[in-house]
Amino acid sequence: MVGVIDVSVAKLYAVQVRSGAEERTRRLLVRALEDLVDDCFTPSYETKRAAKGQWRTVRMQLLPGYVFIQTRDPGAVAARLAEVPAFTRLLGSNGEYFMPLSADEEAWLNAYTDIDTHVVEMSEGVIEGDRVMVMRGPLKGREFEIRRIDRHKREAELEVPMLGRVKRIRVGLEIVAKR
Repeated sequence: MVGVIDVSVAKLYAVQVRSGAEERTRRLLVRALEDLVDDCFTPSYETKRAAKGQWRTVRMQLLPGYVFIQTRDPGAVAARLAEVPAFTRLLGSNGEYFMPLSADEEAWLNAYTDIDTHVVEMSEGVIEGDRVMVMRGPLKGREFEIRRIDRHKREAELEVPMLGRVKRIRVGLEIVAKR
């Protein structure tokens, strides 16, 4: 049937929020929607930053400006978002129908992020000639997805179809040797 949503399976939806306020808004959403959502998270990635002469592992937002929720009832979630004291907008909404993440988008998130923490761990690799070989981490075996490497920031840039368009996403990649 057209227009019928299968509510037996919880699907993953993106909520647009103010960039920089993802974690604060996520906490507000958890309180406001606790009976409607199975999971609410802001995916992040690990990278290294220098502070006071030492390298520290830090977490950065994987998709700035978005919080993800898993729910069976997006209509009820959208209605209750009006009660949240922050900017929130359920994506894919035309007023009546809300678009969950596609199977490919959800598979990408699940392949790269830890299922419990929703964090993309730091990868390590080497450069041999003009080829990058990742030795450990979520980028291992997926070197073909790397579009650019910033060795100073210890990050790799990927182009990923996400949220209805191709987005440039940064993940942690430390190049430990160049041969």
